[in-house]
Amino acid sequence: MTRSSRLLCALYLATSTGLAWTAVLEFRYGPLWAAAAFAGASMVPVVAVVRETESAEPDRPPRAAPRTGPRGSAAADALVRAELAAACCERWWTSLGTDHDARCARRLPRSSAA
Repeated sequence: MTRSSRLLCALYLATSTGLAWTAVLEFRYGPLWAAAAFAGASMVPVVAVVRETESAEPDRPPRAAPRTGPRGSAAADALVRAELAAACCERWWTSLGTDHDARCARRLPRSSAA
């Protein structure tokens, strides 16, 4: 947490304390609706402190994918080649198997019905 974010959190907490004290005074001497409004408003800076502390945490780098040897990459290449060979036309590939090009030999849409 940086020095500026700590200062900002201190200001948020001071604002929250002031609003809570105003809510107590309104509860004692003022209308009840104003006390409820100030009590609700005193929670907003608390939420800001929580968000500030969460954003101050350093981001973890994404986990690297496990490295596969030449055998694993050859298997992945073979799988990709098989999937590309099964695609009958460009529109079928981009529409997830629902549409076909006008020149496609397999223009009948595939159905998932049994």
